[in-house]
Amino acid sequence: MSKLPFGDLSRRDLLKTTALVAGAVAAPAIVSRANAQSKFDWKRFKGEKIDVMMVKNPRSDLLQAAEKEFTALTGIEVSSEQIPEQQQRQKAMIEFTSGRPTFDVVLLALHVQKRLAYKGKWVDDLRPLLNNPEMTNPEFDLADFGEAGMNFATQSDGAITTIPHFVDFWMLYYNKEMFAQKGLEYPKSMDEIVTAAAKLHDPSKGVAGFVSRGLKNANIPVWTSWLLGQGLETIDPKTGKLNTDGPEAVWAADFYRKLNKEYAPPGTIGFNWNECQTTFAQGRAAMWLDGIGFATPLEDPTKSKIVGKVGYGVTPPGPKAHHSAIFCDGMGIAQASKKKGAAWYYIQWATNKENQLAMLKAGAGAPGRQSPFKNPEGVQSKTFAKDYFDCMANSGKIGRPGLPQIIPVTEFRDIFGVALTNTLSGADSLTELKKATETFKPVLEKSEQG
Repeated sequence: MSKLPFGDLSRRDLLKTTALVAGAVAAPAIVSRANAQSKFDWKRFKGEKIDVMMVKNPRSDLLQAAEKEFTALTGIEVSSEQIPEQQQRQKAMIEFTSGRPTFDVVLLALHVQKRLAYKGKWVDDLRPLLNNPEMTNPEFDLADFGEAGMNFATQSDGAITTIPHFVDFWMLYYNKEMFAQKGLEYPKSMDEIVTAAAKLHDPSKGVAGFVSRGLKNANIPVWTSWLLGQGLETIDPKTGKLNTDGPEAVWAADFYRKLNKEYAPPGTIGFNWNECQTTFAQGRAAMWLDGIGFATPLEDPTKSKIVGKVGYGVTPPGPKAHHSAIFCDGMGIAQASKKKGAAWYYIQWATNKENQLAMLKAGAGAPGRQSPFKNPEGVQSKTFAKDYFDCMANSGKIGRPGLPQIIPVTEFRDIFGVALTNTLSGADSLTELKKATETFKPVLEKSEQG
């Protein structure tokens, strides 16, 4: 029953699909054409059982809660497991390297694992399935997925190795009540973030003007967010050139140091997102730069003291450009899976329009699809104000990757994360970045050589 009927899919069909996706147009035009003759049957793999490895978060909670609906629809049983992010990535690496993964479907952090997964042949190219009218639901609508998510999901040669499930936009949380008390408006530029932080910083009352990640490795997206304001990514996606020790990178590091040294709470050098979230939720910080996917607890009265006071703002423009750092999670099928058909049915269901809409309505983050933002149900919430949805929609229009799309992403984060953390202890930004660049350069070169 597990044998997949890929049919007479030609190389020309694959190339057509690749070109359409790369051009960010109606990617599945060929899929739509095929679906006109579809013999798709949700019960095709009835009786099979699949294993799904998730990351522990509210989005996984929603999917697990709805698994009975999937089983009722397909007859496929699901055994899923949520694992904390870092441990889940380690487990994926170990099991894929062994060649015997215990799961059929895996959630990958594409901002970290995209190229690693492709080089290691962890997951399948989904194009044959997308183009098979017997395997892809006519209502799946690949064109509904946003360009940012599809860029993450598509490899340089056009292979589509995952379906984008969640896109995280980095933005600026701010305490509306604190801003109003000081007569301040939302910052219109990165420089105005510093100005506002200075006015809002009040250690005598236990209030920091600003908080962000200071912990090595975790702090990289803070730095890259500021660097995007200079119109640069840390590694040029076209040339592969490192932009990590030039004047723009130094400016971003100095900006990071100033906010975290002068206006952050004590101990920020050891803060990851969870410490920042707690600090902001308890009303001990006026602003917090991070992903909008962390918003839900801020509006939960059992976890937050600032319910109804949270503002959601698009990252302000920098000196030369206006961008939001973006990150993406995608679902893929393990190449070693013996139940690829059932696994593909699960991915189609998990990323369908209804489940993506449910994610948005629950405040569990930004879905990979565009249709939830156009659905009145999606942008009406008792929990979140309009600016929450506006922030996601507008951030998506200016999004650029917050991490370089390279294989040694972890080494990059470790090496430059230490450099940034050192600046919080008084080290010179230029000296630290030059040292980190020289350390990382051979690592990058070796990885590019294969």
